[in-house]
Order: sequence, then C-alpha cells, then structure tokens
Amino acid sequence: MSPARHTVLCRLDEIPAPGSKGFTFGAGAGRRDIFVVRDANGVYAYDNSCPHTGGPLDWTPDRFLTLDKRLILCATHGALFRVRDGYCVGGPCAGRSLAAVRISIVDGEIRLNA
Repeated sequence: MSPARHTVLCRLDEIPAPGSKGFTFGAGAGRRDIFVVRDANGVYAYDNSCPHTGGPLDWTPDRFLTLDKRLILCATHGALFRVRDGYCVGGPCAGRSLAAVRISIVDGEIRLNA
C-alpha cells in the first residue's frame, strides 16, 4: 500500500544528522518499506529494498548506515551506497542504485511528495 501524497513521515529533528529511520506502510502483499537518511548536506529517502536481492537493507530497525555513518549499508550482503543518490559503490550490486522516494520538508516535517 502506498501512502497518500503529503503523508508526514516524521519531524526533521527526529533524525539526527547523520542518521536514518525506517517506515512501513500497509501489510502483506501490499506492504511498502521505505527509509530516510539525513547527513550534513540534506535528507534523502529510498525504498528499503536492495537492488541485489530485493530484501531489506537494515539489520536492526532504523540502522541503515555504516558505523562511520558515511554510507548506506545492506546488512545482508555488505553492499555500500552513497547517501546523496543511493548509488552502489561496492558489493554485489555495484553500479546499481536504490530506488529514490520523493520527499519534501515542510514546516519542519518530512513529507512524501509522490
């Protein structure tokens, strides 16, 4: 199930910079998982699905970043993705990208744009 346009995901200050947070909408076959990452340069959102296997990236809730918090990490296979564009820079899906989710920040809230 895709959430409605302009759905508020959370307040911007709920995600540290750098940091990440996951969100789930729907259940069963209609379930959709996304995550938001924040760094010093901005806030970005992606489908929580590795381009290699289609499985989720997080190994524990809201943990999408490497220990140094510079890259997104797929906990299953160790693939590494840039925060700013989701491009895989290492691992079994090198050269592929995470599917971006359009978001905006309005009145201090992170909202879906699509």
